[in-house]
Order: sequence, then structure tokens, then C-alpha cells
Amino acid sequence: MATSRALTAGGLCDITTIGAKSGRPHSIEIAFHRLDGEYFITGKPGFKRDWLANLNAHPEFTLHLRDGSDLTVLARETTDPAERDRVLYEIRTRSWGVDPEKARATNDLWVESSPLVRFTVEG
Repeated sequence: MATSRALTAGGLCDITTIGAKSGRPHSIEIAFHRLDGEYFITGKPGFKRDWLANLNAHPEFTLHLRDGSDLTVLARETTDPAERDRVLYEIRTRSWGVDPEKARATNDLWVESSPLVRFTVEG
């Protein structure tokens, strides 16, 4: 029950990925977002992300929720521009509280250069 609530709420978590080149586990703190029953990880535009390379090479990773539970999840990078536009706008306005007008005016930059990964909980 607590795990379900933690997933529904979204927020900060840790993820452990497998290195794309090293094959070793790597953990980082990151925020995840729940939109319309789906889960996403993203970040600000313009930065290379090792975690994205790791997930593209090894899509299965561990999601460490703040309630203490660890879940095995499967990632898929979201590359469709229309879907990226919709999801990034929603994350920025609903999760991060960016003014909708400002978000719309700058969303093209986010679509072009922000990481965006959808993940599903296995089992």
C-alpha cells in the first residue's frame, strides 16, 4: 500500500542503472513524475546524461522509492516529438509549477534537448 502511494505521488527517488560502457551499477537521485497513470523521468535541456545512455543500453533498472521499497522497472526513451511536446509541457506545468504561457513559449527547447524516459513497473 505504501509503495502504491509513493508511486502515485511521484517525487524524488534514487535509481540504479547499469553503466552503458562499464557494466557496473550507478546510482543517482532524480525526480520521477506520474502523469495520467504513466511514469516519466526527465531533466533540464542541454546536458549530456550518463543515466540516459545507461538506460538506452540496459533498459531494466532499480527504482528506490522514499518509502524504502525497491522496484524493478523497464525504461524506454520517448523520442516522438509530438509526445515529447505533450509530456514535457505537462511535467513542467503540473509537476514543476511553470507558468503555462512560459512553458509553451520555451517548450521547443525542451523537446529538442531534454532527456525523457517512460518507465513501467514490472510484475
